[in-house]
Amino acid sequence: MDIINSLLGGFEGALTPINLMWVLIGCLLGTAVGVLPGLGSSMAVALLLPMTFALDPTGAFILFAGVYFGGLFGDSTMAILMNTPGSSSAIASTFEGHAMAKAGRAPQALATAAIGAFIGGFVSSIAVVFLAPALAELSSNFGPAEYVALALFAFIATSSIVADSVVAGLASLTLGLGISVIGIDSVTGTERFTAGVPELFDGISLVTVTVAVLALGEVFRVASRARREPANVSMMSSRTPRLSRVEFFNALPAWIRGTGIGLPFGVIPVGGSEVPTFMAYTLEKKIDSRRKDPEFGKGAIRGLAAPEAAGNATTGTAMASLLALGLPVSSTAAIMLAAFQQYGIQPGPLLFERAPDLVWGLLASFFIAMVVLLLLNLPLAPLWAKLADIPKQYLYPGIAVFCAMGIFATSASIFDLWMLLLLALLGFAMRRFGIPLAPLMIGMVLGPLTETNVRDALLSSGGDYSVFFSSPIAVALYVVLAGVIAFTIVGRVRSYRPKNVEFQTTRETNFEVSGKKRRD
Repeated sequence: MDIINSLLGGFEGALTPINLMWVLIGCLLGTAVGVLPGLGSSMAVALLLPMTFALDPTGAFILFAGVYFGGLFGDSTMAILMNTPGSSSAIASTFEGHAMAKAGRAPQALATAAIGAFIGGFVSSIAVVFLAPALAELSSNFGPAEYVALALFAFIATSSIVADSVVAGLASLTLGLGISVIGIDSVTGTERFTAGVPELFDGISLVTVTVAVLALGEVFRVASRARREPANVSMMSSRTPRLSRVEFFNALPAWIRGTGIGLPFGVIPVGGSEVPTFMAYTLEKKIDSRRKDPEFGKGAIRGLAAPEAAGNATTGTAMASLLALGLPVSSTAAIMLAAFQQYGIQPGPLLFERAPDLVWGLLASFFIAMVVLLLLNLPLAPLWAKLADIPKQYLYPGIAVFCAMGIFATSASIFDLWMLLLLALLGFAMRRFGIPLAPLMIGMVLGPLTETNVRDALLSSGGDYSVFFSSPIAVALYVVLAGVIAFTIVGRVRSYRPKNVEFQTTRETNFEVSGKKRRD
């Protein structure tokens, strides 16, 4: 009952005119950014981060949440209409969504995606209302040793799962940790990796890193491929997205199954919503293969409904993990954690006691955002598609200008602009060589917190390293981490095909072809 009363109090704060305006602006920005290829919600939050310091914390985080949810709504539009997902979380939606569009069912595909995103997001918002306080109560039992185990779980799980190569994931994580320790050590007062540069004594701002790596790095990537990628293709969809009664009830079981798959992944640090979307798509494909008339490959509505619901179901529970545990499970959540830190707020078990108005106002805004996004996306999906008609030579230079203006406004330092450029080149190189960005962001955010907890644990134990394994919670986390690593290793071994077998098969095929040519 206390939870319901707290939520009603949150609605009272979220339904004020100013906060309703931030919900609407966040949803509009998030959807618009999600529609444009390569511009995900993490990039939008990174761009807004230096521009929202003048807002009160509640309004700022309501705006960020609207962008977060809106980005996932908008990602599917390009995936369906142009077979170009706005982010990796929409890749699974391209398979059947674009097939529906090519078959003349683009309005139905857009409606399926919008309703699926609404169902997944709304159910996860209900879950977070009841899950977050329970997680906060559980995390009150966490000490420094438990937080170290939790951080290691986030580090290893994210690095090993989100990347095709474990080495690439660990390299990205190492970069993030390396950047996070630059500056003067707060305990010993010694300089670390500053090269004697006074501007680095305070470290590198997390805002500068996020804007450079996620936003400006993407601008450089697009610029480098300007002549190889096709020009913007005009997309028109004049019909209003609408589902028939038969199509709705055909998609309903897939929406429910996708939501069930996505919910747990909001609190599992696997890098975001990519894993549950593919799991939901695979499940629906297996179910479809048992039917008398399989539809997958021809534009199966269930193949679009399930990934959309699964992807959006992760958002609410991801916010529960962020608010109650201070654990970001994706790059967008990591940036929002950085925003909390910029406001001097530390997510965790005490957040619900120290800032109840902020927490419950933010949770209430999730429900409002879901309704706003559904009302925006159903009638305006064709209009969102036209945003892709903006020429790249105007769009991306504008983004670069906003990056520079935002960083200079927060620090008024030319050195930070040079650092922005250097880190943007790093972000471009990581994209060029297939190194994931999420581990870098999580390492950058959680690195200082992990270092602090390691020191606190060792000080409390008199330097005894067994303190990290003395807690049942820590041991349980290490056991789960070992299971994640074992699962990843088994999956990669099964997908590995020895080169000598491939070579032998190719050699036999070539021999047969050459023999046939001689006989002819």
